[in-house]
Amino acid sequence: MNQPTPAELEEGRVRAPGVAEFVAIVAAMIAVTALSIDIMLPALPEIGQAFGLEDENSRQLVITCYILGFALGQVVYGPLSDSYGRKPLLLAGLALFAVGSVATLAAGDFTALLLARAAQGFGGGAPRVIAVAIVRDLYGGRRMARIMSFAMMVFVIVPIVAPSVGQGLMELGEWRWVFAFLLLFCVVLMAVTLRLPETRPRGTRSPFSLAWLAGAVREILADRLAVGYTVATGFVFGCLMAYVNTAQQVFAGVFQLGDAFPLVFGSIAIAVALASLLNARLVERVGMRLLSHAALAGHFLSAAANLALALLLAATPPLAVYCLLVALNLFCFGFIMPNFNALAMEPLQRIAGTASSFIGCVTTGAGAVLGWVVGQQFDGTVVPLLAGFTLMSAAALVVIVFTERGRLFAASPQDGHA
Repeated sequence: MNQPTPAELEEGRVRAPGVAEFVAIVAAMIAVTALSIDIMLPALPEIGQAFGLEDENSRQLVITCYILGFALGQVVYGPLSDSYGRKPLLLAGLALFAVGSVATLAAGDFTALLLARAAQGFGGGAPRVIAVAIVRDLYGGRRMARIMSFAMMVFVIVPIVAPSVGQGLMELGEWRWVFAFLLLFCVVLMAVTLRLPETRPRGTRSPFSLAWLAGAVREILADRLAVGYTVATGFVFGCLMAYVNTAQQVFAGVFQLGDAFPLVFGSIAIAVALASLLNARLVERVGMRLLSHAALAGHFLSAAANLALALLLAATPPLAVYCLLVALNLFCFGFIMPNFNALAMEPLQRIAGTASSFIGCVTTGAGAVLGWVVGQQFDGTVVPLLAGFTLMSAAALVVIVFTERGRLFAASPQDGHA
C-alpha cells in the first residue's frame, strides 16, 4: 500500500491524530459542502424576496452556483496537492471559502450573491478533494471504503441538522446570518485541520507541469473502472442534487409542511447515516461490488415505484409513502457513494490527488447540471423530480453493467483487502 512511515507523516512537531479523531476531521472536511447547501434551504424564500426574484425556480441557483464552483475548484486542488503537499492547498482553499463567505454577507444584488457562492464553492473544493486524497494516501481497498463509510456516517449528521440550524438562524435574524454561520464554521475547521499531518511526503511528490497533468489525466481516462464508476456516480449524485434543489418547494409547497420542512428533511436524511454505518460494518466482509451494485438496483426500483405511484395518484402521493420511498432511495445512496468512490480511486494511488480532483469534478459537475435541469422542470408536483430520479438511476445502472462487462455483484482483485 506504500503507506508513509511515521517519520514521513510527521510535520514539524505535529503528529497524526488517532483514528477516531482522524475520521472526525475528515468527516468535517467533507461536510463543508453538505453544510453549505443544506443550511441554505430554509433561507431560499427570504433570499428570493430580498432580491425580488419572480420565478421561484431561480432560487435554486444559490445551490447550483456553489456546486459548479465546487466542481471547478477540485480540478485545481488535487493536482497541486500531489505536487506541493496536502496541507498548504487545504488551508488555501479554506481561506478562499472564508473570503467567499464574507462576500455573501456584503452582496448587494442577486448576481453578486451568486458570484460569492461560486467563490465559496471553489474554496470548498479543497477540503472535499484533499480529504479523499489523504484517506487514499493512508488506506486502500476495503479498508479505504470502511474509513470513508465512517467519515460519511459522521458527516451525514450535517444534512439531518443543517436545515434546522438554518431555520433557527432565520428565527433569530435573517438570511445573512446563515452565511455568518458558514464563516464561523470555516474558521474553526481551519484551526482543527492544523492537527492533520502532511500525508504526501516530499519524496513521493511529482513536480507540477502541464505535461505531467496531461499524463495523469490520460492515466485516469485509460482506466475503464475509474471512468465507469465516475460517470455512474455523476448520475447518482444528480439525483441527490435534484432532490436538494427542489426540497423546499416540494415539502413546503406541494405537501404544505411550512416550518416543519427541516424536521421532515432531516428525518429522511437519517437513512444515509444508517446506510453508511452498515456499509462500514459490512464492506470488508462482503465487498464493495456486491453492496454497491445491489444498492444501485434498489436506488432505481425505489425511484421507479415512487414515480409510478405519483402518476397513478395524479401527481401527489401520500406524504408518508413519498417520504418512505425517498428514504429508501437515500438509504441506497449511502451504500453507493463511498463504494463507487473507492472503486474509482482504487487503481490510482500514485496520482491520488489528481484522481480525486478528476472524479470529484466530474461527479459534482455532472450532478449539479443534471440536478439543475431536473429542478427547473418543477411544476408544482413531484412528477418531474421522480422522473429524473428514475432516468438517472437507470443510466447509472447501464453504465455499471457496461463497465463491469455484465458481471454485476462479482468480486475482483480490486475489491480485495488492502
